[in-house]
Amino acid sequence: MEETTAETSAAAAEGLGVVTVRKKMMKVLVPVDESDGSFYALRWALEHLFSSSEPEDEQEPNTITLVNVQPVFQPFIYPAGPVVYATPAVIDSVKKAQEQNAANILARALRICKDKKVKAETLILEGDPKDRICQVAEQLHVDLVVVGSRGLGTIKRALLGSVSNYCAHHAHCPVLIVKPPPKLPHD
Repeated sequence: MEETTAETSAAAAEGLGVVTVRKKMMKVLVPVDESDGSFYALRWALEHLFSSSEPEDEQEPNTITLVNVQPVFQPFIYPAGPVVYATPAVIDSVKKAQEQNAANILARALRICKDKKVKAETLILEGDPKDRICQVAEQLHVDLVVVGSRGLGTIKRALLGSVSNYCAHHAHCPVLIVKPPPKLPHD
């Protein structure tokens, strides 16, 4: 049974009965690394946040930014004896390898976005992934961070730390943690 109030009846009489709803554009940040969990989170975000059955003129497109954070290379080594510093050639070699690794990861992520017909921006950052993800989320004013989960147990998570857990507690926007799918037994 449909119920009308005096306000809705008056609005309908004035020709205000049709309301066009325009969805706000959402800025989404998805950190990716070489883990399956991060790519699963990316696929989840593309499927659930970027697919729409609504006509494009009724909504603004969401934007996605893919970020890869490479650790800072420490140019010294702690053997059992005195501290040994890496040579400039070794430092350059490691930095080039890190850049290539980041480029390969982001290229794979961009292919996934392209397959879903979603345009994406990419960022390569250096530092502690936990801190850098939260910093870039704030700098870009993203609406949502979508992170993967490695599915660590309580002890491993306490010892190794959890990027997703840190982001959930320190990011200045909502954080969606996408758990990996349950592993299916082999036939």
